[in-house]
Amino acid sequence: MAVLELRHLRYLLAVAEHGSFTRAAEELHISQPTLSQQIKQLERTVGVQLLDRTGRTVRPTDAGAVYVEHARRALRDLAAAERAVHDVQDLSRGHLRLAVTPTFTAYLIGPVIAELHARHPGITLTLTEATQDRIEAGLAGDEVDLGIAFTAPHQPGITATPLFTETLGLVTAAHHPTADHRSMSAQDLDRQELALLSGDFATRGHIDAYFTRHRVHPRVTVEANSIQALTEIVQRTGLATVLPDAVTHDHPHLTPLPLDPPLPTRTVTLLTREGAYQSAAARAFTHLIHDHVTARAYTPA
Repeated sequence: MAVLELRHLRYLLAVAEHGSFTRAAEELHISQPTLSQQIKQLERTVGVQLLDRTGRTVRPTDAGAVYVEHARRALRDLAAAERAVHDVQDLSRGHLRLAVTPTFTAYLIGPVIAELHARHPGITLTLTEATQDRIEAGLAGDEVDLGIAFTAPHQPGITATPLFTETLGLVTAAHHPTADHRSMSAQDLDRQELALLSGDFATRGHIDAYFTRHRVHPRVTVEANSIQALTEIVQRTGLATVLPDAVTHDHPHLTPLPLDPPLPTRTVTLLTREGAYQSAAARAFTHLIHDHVTARAYTPA
């Protein structure tokens, strides 16, 4: 009688993901006949056909779709178990997988990671910038330990812990003609040239919603996919931008220009997967980020 092994589950998931034995075999670095033979062995072991091979694309059968979901969950739980076994409580070593929406890299993540490294130099880190949807998908799939994003309708199984309230504001260079103004009305934005984050940022959607609400249509001269690019451009041009206040405070060459009415605030949250094992490294980072928020006196959520 054939024995089920972990490789059978990995092979099945690869074929289901790629919809092809050829592409799956390439990814797994095995021959296609070997892969096909292993999948047939798995089907004999469970006593049911798991893959429909009759179409141009290989698809799980109804039974196969159920089995694939359980196999994915089993491999995820085994990976978590391995991390738990190797977790070192004294933090002499460890690894943290952190994903954040991009604006946080500019003012929040750097200082907290610096403190984490200073206190626990044995901890290694994988940092990913991603959209909120991808962060939550990464948490659900056990590809990410912690995420930092915003309060929103979250995917099932995601826990969001409020950290602080983020405020956005209009920003110009210190030498900009409007830099000495006390404030700018929303309607005045119609005459303003802006450099803004590109549309794949949640922050840009937040900004565009403000423009729509107040029926203003600024001229967006520059779109960029990084905060650093925006700050460099604004410092050297007559353009203004919209940034989190915390970013502006860290740049002496930028001047905040209050908007009337102000942009709505947002709640920053720490994201985890419900019931997920939290390593000592993840717990240490969570503790440090709460300390940082308190020390910097960010507005409570």
